[in-house]
Formats: sequence, structure tokens, C-alpha cells
Amino acid sequence: MPALDSGRTALVLVDLMERIVALPLAPRPGTDVLTAAARLADTFRAAGAPVVHIRVERPNVEAQPPGSELVAGLVREGEPVVVKRTIGGFQDTGLHELLTGFGATTLVLGGIATNLGVESTARAAGDLGYDLVFAEDAMSALTADEHRASVDLDFPRLGTVAPVAAITLEAPASTPTPDGSASTPTPDGSASTPTPGGRE
Repeated sequence: MPALDSGRTALVLVDLMERIVALPLAPRPGTDVLTAAARLADTFRAAGAPVVHIRVERPNVEAQPPGSELVAGLVREGEPVVVKRTIGGFQDTGLHELLTGFGATTLVLGGIATNLGVESTARAAGDLGYDLVFAEDAMSALTADEHRASVDLDFPRLGTVAPVAAITLEAPASTPTPDGSASTPTPDGSASTPTPGGRE
């Protein structure tokens, strides 16, 4: 697939939490998903493109289950963590505003589970007008059939499905400035600072 514009693309990783990565998953174990997601995140970091993490919290409980934190070492300093309380990542979380602040118009998605958190987030993103790329080997589900239903039937209708190895980034496209010269947009680092309203 063509290289993505690093100035307009964000990586969104869904629910790579200790207890979820440890579930019996298919078609690949959570550890393989985590390895592929980490490799993809490093690609984005090297290109100066934003990496956004999402994790879920159960509503109306006194304490979250053990293992509800993102896997250790996944999040780098300055990368935003969005907390959701529904299946998808956009409802009442501020995710759209965060991504808009980065200037992102294309999202690359990975995480667990393919047909739940990832697909629900993707459907909302599509409704909001984002172009979508699905990193197939950076996601998995509770069963292989559920994963394949999303990857083979649903995701191709919403965007592009590709392996992590095929997802590359190019330097941001130059954009004209008011004086007619060209400038190169880069992610706004201040937008990655966690703020109230669902992010932490």
C-alpha cells in the first residue's frame, strides 16, 4: 500500500491492557498482537507521527479488575491515553478532539478485540470522516471466526486492511502558508498532553 502522510496520520491502539492481552485469543495470542503493535508504534514515533492509546474502564464499580492498566512499556512519555467506558473509543472521551488537534485525517488501528473495541472505534471514526487503515496482525479476537468476520467482511468496507510490514509513513506533505511559501506540518506536541474529559 502507498506510504501514509506522517503529518496527517495517527496510530490508535485499542485496549492493549494486561488482562485483555492475557486472554485466550485467536487467530493469534495477545503477545503476538503486542509485538506487532509495538513495532508499528516505533514506526510512527520514528516518523514523528502521533501514537494514541485507548483503555477501557468498567463504569459504576468501586475498583477496576486486576490487570486493567496498559501493558508495561507500551506507552512512551508524552503519548496520550484515552479512557473509554463503552466498547468504542469515541463516546464521551475527547478522542476526536485530540486527533483533530494532531491534524490527523487518517487513522491506523490495532488492538483487542478485533470485532469489539477495534471495530466499534473504527465505525465511529468512519462516521466522523477519517480514512482508516487496519493493521491486521496487530489485532486479535476471542475466536478466529470473529476476527475473520471483521477483517474479511467489515473492514474492507470501511478502509484498507494491511499487515504491519506494509504500513509505512512518508514526510508530511508541504502546505502553502499565507505568504505563499511552503511549510511542513508536524504533530502538535502540546496536544499530546493529557487533559480532563476522559483522557489521562
